[in-house]
Amino acid sequence: MSEVQKPVYGGQAVVEGVMFGGKHHTVTAVRRKDSTIVYYHLPRESKPVVNRLKKVPFLRGIVSLIQSSATGSKHLNFSTEQYEEEEGEKQEEKKKETKEPSKISVWLGVAVIGVLSFLFGKLLFTLIPVFLAELTRPFFSGHMAQVLIESLFKLILLLVYIYAVSMTPLIKRVFQYHGAEHKVINCFEGGKELTVANVQASSRLHYRCGSSFILFTVIVGMFVYMVVPTDPLWLRIVDRILLIPVVLGIAFEVLQLTNKVRDIPMLRYLGYPGLWLQSLTTKAPTDDQVEVALASFQELLRMEKETEKGLESDVIV
Repeated sequence: MSEVQKPVYGGQAVVEGVMFGGKHHTVTAVRRKDSTIVYYHLPRESKPVVNRLKKVPFLRGIVSLIQSSATGSKHLNFSTEQYEEEEGEKQEEKKKETKEPSKISVWLGVAVIGVLSFLFGKLLFTLIPVFLAELTRPFFSGHMAQVLIESLFKLILLLVYIYAVSMTPLIKRVFQYHGAEHKVINCFEGGKELTVANVQASSRLHYRCGSSFILFTVIVGMFVYMVVPTDPLWLRIVDRILLIPVVLGIAFEVLQLTNKVRDIPMLRYLGYPGLWLQSLTTKAPTDDQVEVALASFQELLRMEKETEKGLESDVIV
């Protein structure tokens, strides 16, 4: 019973660190080369309209994605700045040469760039397979065949992209921190003490991972595209663009469903395709990397607890 009542936490890997988010705060911990750990705190803004939209099925997925892209971009920007400073870039000199913008404008700029980058990437990921599938039309002209080939190209594109970026040293380490993030969440949700040993013993795969969500967009898209035309090409392109929010919304609900039924023997397999993809997007972390992930999570727990106490003290009895 206590497991069900536990609050739900999420996170993401950043450069040389991990971000975790709770109900009231998001926290990033980054390890610098001198072995010190630095933190970045960002409170969650409570917006009534957004909160209401996040309760509407299918719409909540799109709202959550936009919100997480904006927040995640700020944390990623912080970790990147730490990494660049460690690489010897003299940012203080650059700030003196140009007028430093306000923190609000910087945060807004990073958030907008994060959301636009996500949308632009999704657009390319959706349209490139369309053009590749169209090239096969002389051989596979049927509607179902075109949708299946398009989905196959999309899956191949996804796997090739992930494999290619995973070969770079920086992304390899990010994927290790991604594994550390999942291990910490699994350790916490399993009710174990948050120690390096217990975290390392936990799985690096998790049903709520964004990697699973990306794969589900491919699967969901295949079924959605079955009910719209693939010919002529211009209509196919328009359909794919207009259906991006629909596919994202349904894929988010599928992701939530697979997480809810993960403890049911016959239904847990629904989430396995996403877990298989995570074998590429997560790597086994070192103890040092797990320590950073634990530091981030424990800092988040501390801040969440303080906020909850503060809210309780504000209640007039």
